[in-house]
Amino acid sequence: MPDPMKIRATTVGDETEVKVLMSHEMETGQRKDGQGKTIPAWFIQNVSVTWNSKTVLSAQWGTAVAKNPFVSFRFKGGAKGDKITVTWVDNRAEKRTDESMIA
Repeated sequence: MPDPMKIRATTVGDETEVKVLMSHEMETGQRKDGQGKTIPAWFIQNVSVTWNSKTVLSAQWGTAVAKNPFVSFRFKGGAKGDKITVTWVDNRAEKRTDESMIA
């Protein structure tokens, strides 16, 4: 299983700012290894973020996203202690879900 995501959520006025660092190789399927063989594609396809079970971000990604992706965004609402849940699914059907509280 991939390493846990690093999630930081803080209130900024009437908004909540969420920053997420994901641990993933994000291979495009176009690179070659030392023997000249193509490294198979392996990348995050879907990312969703919920705040107290309400979706605040839903994204579909492709091979153009860099290794160990970083996402930062804001949404209206949120209070200290509310739960933020981040889930990603990759093209190999691997899935990772992590949670954090708004500080």
